[in-house]
Amino acid sequence: MDIQSLFSISGKIAVVTGGGSGVGYMISEGFVKNGAKVYIVSRKAAVLEKAAATLNAMGPGQCIALPGDLQDVGRVAELGAELAELEPSGIDILVNNSGANWATRDLASYPDSAWTKVLGLNLQRVFTMTQQLLPLLERRGTRDDPSRIINIGSINGLTVTHLITPAYSASKAGVHHLTRVLAANLGGKHVTANAIAPGPFESHMMAATLKNEGSKIVSGIPSGRIGRPSDIAGLCVMLSSRGGSYINGAVIPLDGGSTIANQTYDHAKL
Repeated sequence: MDIQSLFSISGKIAVVTGGGSGVGYMISEGFVKNGAKVYIVSRKAAVLEKAAATLNAMGPGQCIALPGDLQDVGRVAELGAELAELEPSGIDILVNNSGANWATRDLASYPDSAWTKVLGLNLQRVFTMTQQLLPLLERRGTRDDPSRIINIGSINGLTVTHLITPAYSASKAGVHHLTRVLAANLGGKHVTANAIAPGPFESHMMAATLKNEGSKIVSGIPSGRIGRPSDIAGLCVMLSSRGGSYINGAVIPLDGGSTIANQTYDHAKL
Protein backbone atom coordinates (compact mmCIF):
# COMPACT_ATOMS: atom_id res chain seq x y z
CA MET A 1 0.00 0.00 0.00
CA ASP A 2 3.00 2.36 0.01
CA ILE A 3 2.57 5.26 -2.40
CA GLN A 4 5.75 4.56 -4.38
CA SER A 5 4.59 1.06 -5.23
CA LEU A 6 0.93 1.94 -5.67
CA PHE A 7 1.41 4.78 -8.15
CA SER A 8 4.74 3.99 -9.78
CA ILE A 9 5.00 3.90 -13.58
CA SER A 10 8.79 3.66 -13.62
CA GLY A 11 9.99 1.47 -16.49
CA LYS A 12 6.66 1.45 -18.31
CA ILE A 13 6.53 2.14 -22.04
CA ALA A 14 3.95 4.61 -23.35
CA VAL A 15 2.82 5.99 -26.70
CA VAL A 16 1.18 9.42 -26.65
CA THR A 17 -0.36 10.78 -29.84
CA GLY A 18 -0.21 14.55 -30.09
CA GLY A 19 2.47 14.37 -27.41
CA GLY A 20 4.51 17.31 -28.68
CA SER A 21 2.22 20.09 -27.51
CA GLY A 22 -0.80 21.02 -25.41
CA VAL A 23 -2.46 18.37 -23.28
CA GLY A 24 -0.41 15.61 -24.92
CA TYR A 25 2.81 17.31 -23.86
CA MET A 26 1.50 17.70 -20.31
CA ILE A 27 0.77 13.97 -20.16
CA SER A 28 4.15 13.08 -21.68
CA GLU A 29 5.95 15.28 -19.16
CA GLY A 30 4.16 13.55 -16.30
CA PHE A 31 5.17 10.16 -17.66
CA VAL A 32 8.82 11.07 -18.31
CA LYS A 33 9.26 12.75 -14.92
CA ASN A 34 7.99 9.56 -13.30
CA GLY A 35 10.39 7.22 -15.07
CA ALA A 36 8.46 6.04 -18.13
CA LYS A 37 9.76 5.66 -21.65
CA VAL A 38 7.49 7.71 -23.92
CA TYR A 39 7.06 7.74 -27.68
CA ILE A 40 5.38 10.95 -28.83
CA VAL A 41 3.61 10.98 -32.19
CA SER A 42 2.27 13.81 -34.38
CA ARG A 43 2.64 15.19 -37.89
CA LYS A 44 4.93 18.14 -36.96
CA ALA A 45 8.42 16.64 -36.81
CA ALA A 46 10.18 19.82 -35.68
CA VAL A 47 7.74 20.32 -32.79
CA LEU A 48 8.16 16.68 -31.75
CA GLU A 49 11.95 16.80 -31.80
CA LYS A 50 12.01 19.97 -29.71
CA ALA A 51 9.56 18.50 -27.21
CA ALA A 52 11.53 15.25 -26.98
CA ALA A 53 14.78 17.14 -26.33
CA THR A 54 13.12 19.17 -23.57
CA LEU A 55 11.57 16.12 -21.94
CA ASN A 56 14.77 14.10 -22.11
CA ALA A 57 16.53 16.87 -20.20
CA MET A 58 13.98 16.46 -17.41
CA GLY A 59 14.37 12.71 -16.91
CA PRO A 60 14.50 10.23 -15.31
CA GLY A 61 12.43 8.68 -18.09
CA GLN A 62 13.05 8.88 -21.80
CA CYS A 63 11.21 10.48 -24.74
CA ILE A 64 11.46 9.48 -28.40
CA ALA A 65 9.88 11.43 -31.27
CA LEU A 66 8.00 9.43 -33.93
CA PRO A 67 6.67 11.82 -36.60
CA GLY A 68 3.56 10.72 -38.43
CA ASP A 69 0.38 12.24 -39.83
CA LEU A 70 -2.42 10.27 -38.19
CA GLN A 71 -4.88 11.40 -40.86
CA ASP A 72 -2.99 9.01 -43.17
CA VAL A 73 -4.14 5.47 -42.39
CA GLY A 74 -1.09 4.08 -44.19
CA ARG A 75 1.21 6.03 -41.89
CA VAL A 76 -0.66 4.71 -38.86
CA ALA A 77 0.07 1.17 -40.05
CA GLU A 78 3.74 2.11 -40.52
CA LEU A 79 3.88 3.50 -36.99
CA GLY A 80 2.54 0.22 -35.69
CA ALA A 81 5.28 -1.67 -37.54
CA GLU A 82 7.98 0.74 -36.32
CA LEU A 83 6.91 0.41 -32.72
CA ALA A 84 6.84 -3.38 -33.03
CA GLU A 85 10.50 -3.25 -34.10
CA LEU A 86 11.47 -0.72 -31.43
CA GLU A 87 9.59 -2.51 -28.62
CA PRO A 88 9.26 -6.19 -29.55
CA SER A 89 8.27 -7.09 -25.98
CA GLY A 90 5.31 -4.71 -26.18
CA ILE A 91 4.08 -1.44 -24.68
CA ASP A 92 2.19 -0.68 -21.48
CA ILE A 93 0.22 2.48 -22.25
CA LEU A 94 -1.46 4.05 -25.28
CA VAL A 95 -2.78 7.59 -24.91
CA ASN A 96 -4.99 8.58 -27.85
CA ASN A 97 -4.85 12.37 -27.60
CA SER A 98 -4.43 13.79 -31.12
CA GLY A 99 -7.41 15.83 -32.21
CA ALA A 100 -8.76 18.63 -34.36
CA ASN A 101 -11.61 21.12 -34.10
CA TRP A 102 -13.68 23.12 -36.56
CA ALA A 103 -15.93 26.00 -35.59
CA THR A 104 -18.27 28.27 -37.56
CA ARG A 105 -20.60 31.16 -36.73
CA ASP A 106 -23.77 29.14 -37.30
CA LEU A 107 -24.96 25.65 -38.20
CA ALA A 108 -25.99 26.72 -41.70
CA SER A 109 -22.39 27.46 -42.67
CA TYR A 110 -20.87 24.32 -41.15
CA PRO A 111 -19.16 22.44 -44.02
CA ASP A 112 -19.43 18.74 -44.71
CA SER A 113 -15.63 18.57 -44.98
CA ALA A 114 -15.40 19.44 -41.29
CA TRP A 115 -17.08 16.17 -40.37
CA THR A 116 -14.64 14.17 -42.49
CA LYS A 117 -11.58 15.81 -40.96
CA VAL A 118 -12.70 16.00 -37.34
CA LEU A 119 -14.36 12.59 -37.02
CA GLY A 120 -11.52 10.99 -38.97
CA LEU A 121 -8.81 12.16 -36.58
CA ASN A 122 -10.73 12.44 -33.31
CA LEU A 123 -12.68 9.20 -33.46
CA GLN A 124 -11.71 6.90 -36.32
CA ARG A 125 -7.99 7.19 -35.65
CA VAL A 126 -8.50 6.43 -31.96
CA PHE A 127 -9.80 3.06 -33.11
CA THR A 128 -7.13 2.65 -35.82
CA MET A 129 -4.23 3.39 -33.46
CA THR A 130 -5.69 1.05 -30.87
CA GLN A 131 -6.16 -1.63 -33.51
CA GLN A 132 -2.56 -1.28 -34.72
CA LEU A 133 -0.98 -1.26 -31.25
CA LEU A 134 -3.24 -3.82 -29.60
CA PRO A 135 -0.81 -6.74 -30.18
CA LEU A 136 1.90 -4.75 -28.39
CA LEU A 137 -0.42 -3.87 -25.52
CA GLU A 138 -1.47 -7.51 -25.14
CA ARG A 139 2.16 -8.63 -24.85
CA ARG A 140 2.78 -6.59 -21.70
CA GLY A 141 -0.60 -6.81 -19.98
CA THR A 142 -1.28 -9.21 -17.11
CA ARG A 143 -4.29 -9.77 -14.88
CA ASP A 144 -2.68 -7.88 -12.01
CA ASP A 145 -1.06 -5.18 -14.14
CA PRO A 146 -3.03 -4.78 -17.37
CA SER A 147 -1.90 -2.57 -20.22
CA ARG A 148 -3.80 0.71 -20.41
CA ILE A 149 -5.58 2.65 -23.12
CA ILE A 150 -6.38 6.24 -22.16
CA ASN A 151 -8.55 8.13 -24.65
CA ILE A 152 -8.76 11.90 -24.37
CA GLY A 153 -12.36 12.98 -24.86
CA SER A 154 -13.84 16.29 -23.76
CA ILE A 155 -16.55 17.79 -21.60
CA ASN A 156 -17.99 18.91 -24.95
CA GLY A 157 -18.89 15.26 -25.40
CA LEU A 158 -20.83 15.38 -22.12
CA THR A 159 -22.59 18.74 -22.31
CA VAL A 160 -23.63 21.14 -25.07
CA THR A 161 -21.39 24.15 -25.65
CA HIS A 162 -22.54 27.49 -27.06
CA LEU A 163 -19.75 27.26 -29.65
CA ILE A 164 -20.76 25.92 -33.08
CA THR A 165 -18.55 22.81 -33.13
CA PRO A 166 -20.96 19.93 -33.85
CA ALA A 167 -18.37 17.57 -35.37
CA TYR A 168 -15.99 18.05 -32.44
CA SER A 169 -18.69 17.50 -29.81
CA ALA A 170 -20.06 14.45 -31.63
CA SER A 171 -16.57 13.00 -32.09
CA LYS A 172 -15.77 13.32 -28.39
CA ALA A 173 -19.07 11.74 -27.37
CA GLY A 174 -18.13 8.95 -29.76
CA VAL A 175 -14.71 8.61 -28.11
CA HIS A 176 -16.40 8.18 -24.74
CA HIS A 177 -18.63 5.38 -25.96
CA LEU A 178 -15.89 3.76 -28.05
CA THR A 179 -13.89 3.62 -24.81
CA ARG A 180 -16.68 1.61 -23.17
CA VAL A 181 -16.79 -0.74 -26.16
CA LEU A 182 -13.01 -1.26 -25.97
CA ALA A 183 -13.17 -1.85 -22.22
CA ALA A 184 -15.83 -4.52 -22.61
CA ASN A 185 -13.95 -6.31 -25.38
CA LEU A 186 -10.36 -6.00 -24.17
CA GLY A 187 -10.63 -6.52 -20.43
CA GLY A 188 -10.29 -10.27 -20.88
CA LYS A 189 -7.08 -9.67 -22.82
CA HIS A 190 -5.59 -7.80 -19.83
CA VAL A 191 -6.00 -4.38 -21.46
CA THR A 192 -8.13 -1.68 -19.82
CA ALA A 193 -9.63 1.34 -21.57
CA ASN A 194 -10.68 4.58 -19.93
CA ALA A 195 -11.43 8.07 -21.17
CA ILE A 196 -10.70 11.47 -19.69
CA ALA A 197 -13.05 14.35 -20.52
CA PRO A 198 -10.99 17.49 -19.87
CA GLY A 199 -12.44 20.92 -19.38
CA PRO A 200 -10.42 23.98 -20.43
CA PHE A 201 -6.63 23.65 -20.36
CA GLU A 202 -3.97 25.90 -21.90
CA SER A 203 -3.44 24.58 -25.43
CA HIS A 204 -3.24 25.77 -29.01
CA MET A 205 -6.81 24.58 -29.61
CA MET A 206 -8.12 26.53 -26.61
CA ALA A 207 -5.92 29.63 -26.98
CA ALA A 208 -8.39 31.87 -28.83
CA THR A 209 -11.36 30.80 -26.69
CA LEU A 210 -9.47 31.44 -23.45
CA LYS A 211 -8.26 34.81 -24.72
CA ASN A 212 -11.76 35.94 -25.69
CA GLU A 213 -13.83 34.28 -22.99
CA GLY A 214 -11.38 33.24 -20.27
CA SER A 215 -12.99 35.11 -17.40
CA LYS A 216 -16.46 33.92 -18.38
CA ILE A 217 -15.25 30.31 -18.60
CA VAL A 218 -13.54 30.46 -15.20
CA SER A 219 -16.66 31.97 -13.63
CA GLY A 220 -18.55 28.78 -14.57
CA ILE A 221 -15.99 26.45 -12.96
CA PRO A 222 -16.68 25.73 -9.27
CA SER A 223 -12.94 25.23 -8.63
CA GLY A 224 -12.34 28.78 -9.92
CA ARG A 225 -9.56 28.04 -12.42
CA ILE A 226 -8.73 26.23 -15.63
CA GLY A 227 -6.80 22.97 -15.68
CA ARG A 228 -3.09 22.77 -14.93
CA PRO A 229 -0.52 20.35 -16.39
CA SER A 230 -0.33 18.51 -13.07
CA ASP A 231 -4.09 17.83 -13.19
CA ILE A 232 -4.08 15.88 -16.46
CA ALA A 233 -0.64 14.33 -15.85
CA GLY A 234 -1.60 13.20 -12.35
CA LEU A 235 -4.75 11.49 -13.54
CA CYS A 236 -2.93 9.72 -16.38
CA VAL A 237 -0.18 8.54 -14.03
CA MET A 238 -2.79 7.21 -11.62
CA LEU A 239 -4.69 5.39 -14.36
CA SER A 240 -1.43 3.87 -15.63
CA SER A 241 -0.23 2.71 -12.22
CA ARG A 242 -1.11 -0.30 -10.10
CA GLY A 243 -3.47 1.98 -8.20
CA GLY A 244 -5.55 2.38 -11.35
CA SER A 245 -5.48 -1.22 -12.55
CA TYR A 246 -9.13 -1.98 -11.65
CA ILE A 247 -10.61 1.08 -13.38
CA ASN A 248 -12.04 0.01 -16.73
CA GLY A 249 -14.63 1.62 -19.00
CA ALA A 250 -14.78 4.90 -17.07
CA VAL A 251 -15.27 8.35 -18.57
CA ILE A 252 -13.75 10.77 -16.05
CA PRO A 253 -14.58 14.50 -16.23
CA LEU A 254 -11.50 16.58 -15.44
CA ASP A 255 -13.08 20.00 -15.32
CA GLY A 256 -13.12 21.44 -11.82
CA GLY A 257 -16.80 20.62 -11.54
CA SER A 258 -17.99 22.67 -14.51
CA THR A 259 -20.00 19.82 -16.06
CA ILE A 260 -22.00 19.35 -12.88
CA ALA A 261 -22.42 23.11 -12.48
CA ASN A 262 -23.81 23.43 -15.99
CA GLN A 263 -26.34 20.69 -15.25
CA THR A 264 -27.56 22.40 -12.07
CA TYR A 265 -30.94 24.09 -12.39
CA ASP A 266 -31.95 27.26 -10.59
CA HIS A 267 -35.21 25.97 -9.12
CA ALA A 268 -36.28 29.49 -8.21
CA LYS A 269 -36.58 30.24 -11.93
CA LEU A 270 -38.49 27.09 -12.89
